[in-house]
Amino acid sequence: MAQTALPTSIGFLAPPVLHNERGEVRTVGVEIEFVGPSAEKTIQALQEALGGRLVEVDPHSFALKDSAIGELTVELDSRILHPGKSKGGGKGVLPKVAALFGFAASYLVPCELVTGPTPIDRLQDFDRVLDILRRLGAKGTQDAPFYAFGLHFNPEAPRQDAHTVTAFIKSFVLLNPWLRREVSPDRTRDLLGFADPFPPDYVRMIVSPAYWPDTPRFIDDYLAANPTRNRDLDLLPLLHHLDRSRVRAVLPNEKINGRPTFHYRLPDARVSDAGWSIAPDWNRWVAVERLASDRETLDMVGNTYLAFKGEDKSWANVVEQVVRS
Repeated sequence: MAQTALPTSIGFLAPPVLHNERGEVRTVGVEIEFVGPSAEKTIQALQEALGGRLVEVDPHSFALKDSAIGELTVELDSRILHPGKSKGGGKGVLPKVAALFGFAASYLVPCELVTGPTPIDRLQDFDRVLDILRRLGAKGTQDAPFYAFGLHFNPEAPRQDAHTVTAFIKSFVLLNPWLRREVSPDRTRDLLGFADPFPPDYVRMIVSPAYWPDTPRFIDDYLAANPTRNRDLDLLPLLHHLDRSRVRAVLPNEKINGRPTFHYRLPDARVSDAGWSIAPDWNRWVAVERLASDRETLDMVGNTYLAFKGEDKSWANVVEQVVRS
């Protein structure tokens, strides 16, 4: 009996709404943490493979402009090592101190690679970046006994209105037990305190089919229950973009850069694994978008959740049937 050939790669699914309000293909940014090669060595290898113009921001922060896959930045993931990003800029002795400390800290502090907004239909290009990192000897979660490395997606919201944002958060919290199970966070992340899920009372309020607030009420409700960046799906950048003054009234000092994107944080980047791709994680995000775009199913799943008496592990099995259908 002939064996069926296994696929050598996993395709990237398209979301149900591919274009934004301007009729342009939506974009997504990707962030990934790793250790091993320095930021400078990494950006040089990316330039060699992808072309573009290299810009040194500081000794531990670099940008690659106009590459074959758009703009990329690589830097040590610690704000104190980049004095130019602090209020008032970085002048005098401080940048020199930060540079010297950064060289020492590079053995302990991970690098973060961040793409600029990339059209969703070109997301598969990011796997080329992973190949470059592996050739450089970059390491991820499976190589660090006391640290786990993050993968983040920043997908552009298809519409910037209360109905869209509400539908997305409803879908996400309903699917989150399944998402967390599928991601299988490294146990180190549990010890280090990965992002907390949304509070149960907030979840029960928003999944109700009757909950479709306007933008001001949605933001007020969100901030009352979630005055923090510490969520799997961090809405603060998007809400800051929609109503900066409303967010700042509650969180005047929180580090938030407003942008019209969701911020989906994942706890596991297995950079050195030759079989690892960001496609499965992205495709699970697409499952969130698909449920968000189906109002009838979304309301049905919300009602089912409100009547459900079991634990999250059991609920994950329930919503898996919705995802697979």
